[in-house]
Amino acid sequence: MLAVHFGAGNIGRGFIGKLLHDAGYKVCFVDVNTEIVDLLNQRNEYRVVLASENQEEVVVKDVFAINSITNAEDVIDHIAEADLVTTAVGPNILPIIADVLAKGLQKRLQGSKKPLNIIACENMIGGTTLLKEKVYEKLSDVEKIVSDQSFGFPDAAVDRIVPNQVNEDKLMVAVEPFYEWVVDQSKIVGEIPKIEGITFVDDLEPFIERKLFTVNTGHAITAYLGYQAGLETIKEAMDNEEVRSIVEGALKESGSVLIEKYQFDADAHMAYIDKIIKRFLNPFISDEVTRVGRSPIRKLGPTDRLISPAKQFSELLGKEPLYLVKGIAAALRYDYEKDEEAVQIQETIKQGGYEQALRDYCKLEKDHPLVGQIIKELN
Repeated sequence: MLAVHFGAGNIGRGFIGKLLHDAGYKVCFVDVNTEIVDLLNQRNEYRVVLASENQEEVVVKDVFAINSITNAEDVIDHIAEADLVTTAVGPNILPIIADVLAKGLQKRLQGSKKPLNIIACENMIGGTTLLKEKVYEKLSDVEKIVSDQSFGFPDAAVDRIVPNQVNEDKLMVAVEPFYEWVVDQSKIVGEIPKIEGITFVDDLEPFIERKLFTVNTGHAITAYLGYQAGLETIKEAMDNEEVRSIVEGALKESGSVLIEKYQFDADAHMAYIDKIIKRFLNPFISDEVTRVGRSPIRKLGPTDRLISPAKQFSELLGKEPLYLVKGIAAALRYDYEKDEEAVQIQETIKQGGYEQALRDYCKLEKDHPLVGQIIKELN
C-alpha cells in the first residue's frame, strides 16, 4: 500500500508518517525542503524518539520523498496510484498544495477507479474541508461530480506535541508519547483505512472542540502568560504557580462549555484536563513559549482557541469568564518582535487602541460584553 503524505517536517515524520508506516504503508513524503528530501531518499528510513524517561526509539522504514517544486509530475503520478493521501503542512500551505493535488486527482480519474481518501492532519478546524474547497476550484464541473463519487475528504482532529528541536541527525525527531488522531468516518469513500491509532467517529465536532478548547487553549494561554512573566519554555511557565492557576481556571471554564454543549461526563473531562496539564509539564519536552504563541492573529480569531470558548461560556452559561479573559488579555499584550503577527497587532493597538484590535482580529464589536471585560483586565 502507498500513502502520499504532504509535509516531511517533524509532525509529518514523527506522528503521521510513523502511524502510516506502522499500518503497513510505504510512505512517500512530499516536501520542498531539499535537504530533508535528499536525506530521506538516501536512507529510506528515520528514527523517532519518545520524549519520556525511557527515551524509547523506533525506526520508520520503507520511506522516500519527492520535491514538489522540482518534481511536480512525479508527485502527480504517485497521487494517481496512492491508497491514501494525508497532509501535515500547516493551514496556510493547504491552498498551495491544492494545485498539484488536483492534478494528481485529475490524472487518477483517467485511469484508476479505486476510491481515494484525502485527510488533512492540521492544527485547525475543517482542514480537509478547506483543502477540498481549494482543490475543487481547479476542477471542471464534470470532474467535481465524478470526484464526489471517487474521493473522500474527511476532516480530522490531531493532537501530539512535537517540540521545536535541532538534532545532529536531521531526520531524527522527538515526540511526546501521547497522541490522538480522530477522523470523520461519514466522509470516507470506500473501505475505512485500517490504521491503528486512528479513532473513526460519525460526529467529529465534539472531538475537535474538546481538543481546541483544552490542548490549544491551555497551550496558548500558557505561552502568552509565560512570555509576560519572562519565562522561556512551556514547562517553566507551568512551574510558575500563578500561570498554572490561570491555565487550570481557563480549562475549567472551557470545560464547562464542552460539558454543557456535548453532555461530556464531567468527571471524565476533568480527568482529560488533568492529562493535558501533565503533558505541558513533561520535563523531556522543551517547547519555547514564542513557538507555541506564534501567529497570535490566528489564535485570537473569532472561532479559535481563545475567543470562541469565552464567547460560548457567556452565551451558554450566562456568566462572565474570568480566566479565559486573562488569557485573551495576555495574547493582546504579546509583543514578540520576531513574530510578524504580534508586531501587526501591537501596531493596531498603537493606532486604534485595544477596542480596534478586538474588532479587527476577534470580530468583537465594542458593545459585546467580552470587550468590556477584556479592556478591564488589560487596564
